[in-house]
Amino acid sequence: MSAPSPPLRPLVLLHGWGLSASVWKPLLGHLHPQRPVHVPDLPGHGDASPAGETLASWADALLPALPDNCVLVGWSLGAHLALHLAHHRPDRIARLVLIGASPRFTACGDWPHGLPDTSLAEFRAQFDSAPEATQRRFIALQSIGDQARKAVAAALTDSLTPADAAHQAALACGLGLLAGTDLRPLASGIVQPVRLLHGSEDKLMPVAAAEWLADQLPGGRLSVFGHTGHAPFLSRSADCAALIEGFADE
Repeated sequence: MSAPSPPLRPLVLLHGWGLSASVWKPLLGHLHPQRPVHVPDLPGHGDASPAGETLASWADALLPALPDNCVLVGWSLGAHLALHLAHHRPDRIARLVLIGASPRFTACGDWPHGLPDTSLAEFRAQFDSAPEATQRRFIALQSIGDQARKAVAAALTDSLTPADAAHQAALACGLGLLAGTDLRPLASGIVQPVRLLHGSEDKLMPVAAAEWLADQLPGGRLSVFGHTGHAPFLSRSADCAALIEGFADE
């Protein structure tokens, strides 16, 4: 009699700014039906309540969604939260998958792999005055360069958190977290194995940022998808699912 297969490690998927957990739907359809999967909304997004104004407070709010020995998958702002959680709560997280990730969203003197500070400041000001138009612009930036650009943009649009009175403050806070977070000092201290998935045409988080992370993370490995933008899990769902599950159960 053969030994029973070990249980599949649970996945926790953290989405990006301005969206909701429903953005993962295309990926979920390619995962093993018996694998436990948790898809929380980020604080103040979707159906989730706000949770303060710091990356730490947002991470603390997500902790109840993390089962022990999980594989934490973070995309974009979700990758910032995943890195923070992996560093501060290594007891809860067995492995880390970072999609469209960068340790720092904005460029500075010793970090050329980001958006100019002035561009993000302008973006934040536009969000304050015209939030819905700003969300549409952000979707365009995420889908540009992708061979499935129209389908990616449609999927992102369908998953938006509305920039209404109930959500606007938290969404503005999320932009502030992107503007002010620098996780480079944490990278060398991440103890978990890490798989990075990145689109070659990502205009928000350049491939060079993911290459830096793969080099600095002790257990980092990078896979780059050609002709793909900021959301490879949407345009290359089956490929991403296969890489995530293969890595999860190594």
